[in-house]
Amino acid sequence: MQKIGFDREKYIALQSEHIEARRQQFGGKLYLEFGGKLFDDMHASRVLPGFLPDNKIQMLERIVDDVEIVVVISAQDLVRNKVRDDLGIGYDADTLRLIDEFRGRGFYVGSVVMTQWTDDNRQAKAFRRKLERLGLRVFRHFPIKGYPHDVTNIVSDQGYGRNEYVETTRDVVVVTAAGPGSGKMATCLSQVYHDHQRGLASGYAKFETFPIWNLPLDHPVNVAYEAATVDLDDVNMIDPFHLAAHGEQVVNYNRDVEVFPVLKALFERVLGTSPYQSPTDMGVNMAGYCISDDEVCREASCQEVIRRYYKALVNERREELEPTQSDRLALIMGSLGIAKEHRPVVLPALELEKRTKAPASAIELPDGRIVTGKTSPLLGNCSAMLLDALKALAGIDPEVKLLAVETIEAIQTLKTKHLGSRNPRLHTDEVLIALSVSANTDENARRARAELHHLAGCDVHTTTILGTVDEGIFRNLGVNVTSEPVYQHARLYRKR
Repeated sequence: MQKIGFDREKYIALQSEHIEARRQQFGGKLYLEFGGKLFDDMHASRVLPGFLPDNKIQMLERIVDDVEIVVVISAQDLVRNKVRDDLGIGYDADTLRLIDEFRGRGFYVGSVVMTQWTDDNRQAKAFRRKLERLGLRVFRHFPIKGYPHDVTNIVSDQGYGRNEYVETTRDVVVVTAAGPGSGKMATCLSQVYHDHQRGLASGYAKFETFPIWNLPLDHPVNVAYEAATVDLDDVNMIDPFHLAAHGEQVVNYNRDVEVFPVLKALFERVLGTSPYQSPTDMGVNMAGYCISDDEVCREASCQEVIRRYYKALVNERREELEPTQSDRLALIMGSLGIAKEHRPVVLPALELEKRTKAPASAIELPDGRIVTGKTSPLLGNCSAMLLDALKALAGIDPEVKLLAVETIEAIQTLKTKHLGSRNPRLHTDEVLIALSVSANTDENARRARAELHHLAGCDVHTTTILGTVDEGIFRNLGVNVTSEPVYQHARLYRKR
């Protein structure tokens, strides 16, 4: 059973109280920037065991009638075709998914803001038309010369003043996005500027789970955040403004520290004085007060850093990139005193591959048992591992065959003779379908299938890069997979 290191009930209660207090501080409209993921914060759930992926949205549901959602997407991310790796979909698709999720939970989604807009961005124009055809209001925010350093230009009609004003109707405006670096903070500050121009009272606060401000700079939970944002070049640092104003060392990250003079200047211009003396002051995150077992969270965070390292290795191999990100992550691992072998499933998979001279995999079950899978003429290693893991969870004798050889051979014939597949071995999706069919008549298969939900949160390591099918199946099962940056076959063309 997974060890718990985070008190979610305390978190929801404490966080709700703190946001309400900040709301009362300004008296008017509150623009609340939500960093991280609202519905499915998988990173938080991995490094803070006990934190459920939808904790933050449950907290917001307590004030659902006062909340309006604004979803932000960077036009530049559309050009770069950025993808949410945990879901395997682009930021454009995830924007639509987020809107559906919010509406499905009873939240009012008022509009979409497209930041970093330029008139030559064809992808952004096409997505804007699509959003408008779907009945959504879309507002454009433009690049600002000298951002974030030229405060005078930013807080002017040529800066925030150029942006289209987002008309909102509720007191708490939650500004969120599919991923980091989308321009959520700039959207909030632009709105505060425009409200002031219109004589409206409003304020800003930030809800960013990581880095956790009241944990040490080198705490593995904070280090894991730096590993998760290695592609953004984010760096955790001691907040110099907070140290100067309050004499207290707290943790923030470079982008918030860089932009704080803009925020302070904006409030000074609007209110005559700034309610915040540091970027940490503007945050409302209470997660650090809800860690119930520090050692559990430390170990979970170290495991997350290793996962990020393997992810970078595989991405660099796929895209034929220089090892920039993996090198940086290797340094982060070194700072924590860990190596890739610290991940329990790595060595068992590599040792099995060495013995069999074929691709292998290993999974760690919730009770700590390691189950391996080897490649055979009938099954791929992940498929074999999956079946053996389900048998172990169900208490079924390892020698029992959940699938008849005749069933597997029939599927292989279909694949190779009729569907043009060069690989006769069954993938994980084919194995699960065959298992479900067998469960109608076989008690062991039924018991094994009933254990599928216990795979969520388990760790897997494979000795070769997974194909998209197996990758998607493990993602849907909630399994955390890492792979050696090696292809099983030396081909130049590979399906995505």
